[in-house]
Amino acid sequence: MGKDYFVPFEPYGEDAFAEKRSKFTGRLWHVESQEDAVAKIKEMREKYWDATHNCWAYILREGNIMRYSDDGEPQGTAGMPILEVLRHENLVDVCCVVTRYFGGILLGTGGLVRAYTKGAQVAVAAAGVQQMSMFSVLLIACPYNLSGIVQQVLAAQDCTVEEIEYGADVTLTAAQPAGRLEELNQALANATAGTVQAVVIETKFMGRRVK
Repeated sequence: MGKDYFVPFEPYGEDAFAEKRSKFTGRLWHVESQEDAVAKIKEMREKYWDATHNCWAYILREGNIMRYSDDGEPQGTAGMPILEVLRHENLVDVCCVVTRYFGGILLGTGGLVRAYTKGAQVAVAAAGVQQMSMFSVLLIACPYNLSGIVQQVLAAQDCTVEEIEYGADVTLTAAQPAGRLEELNQALANATAGTVQAVVIETKFMGRRVK
């Protein structure tokens, strides 16, 4: 059974703020590969070529890869704080770039760490976080007169109905956290005098927003 993991909820999130006249913009993406992350960073560098710094970090689930860059800021004041925010949120398959336009006032080491931390935090908040868990996709066929009862059982068993088809019978496609089929089928049997059972047609990771 695959372990749960966390990824951005939206494909992209962005937010900005000013700190002592410097403008910081945090941008965050849900990425699928290292090539994808590198492409986003390159795109930001080219688009905001006149920015003082484009500092970044990314984390990939495959191979547990973590990379970051201070992009000319004092060592340890930008890339690592961005990475730490991503790690604190347990995010993977994520890339964050914080762009700074210098406003003429030095922030000092502590000020830079706080500003780049905030840049990553506002980007995470803008994109949101979803938990990816292993789910069973279920198929349930039932007579029309039992459809309401079956849907009540599914709701009570933490199942989400994804699709309903009306043919000779009512066929429901539902998703439930993996490993709970036996419990569900017992509840269905009790409610329908043993006439309705759920069958697993697929097991896959599915997301639920948690932030």
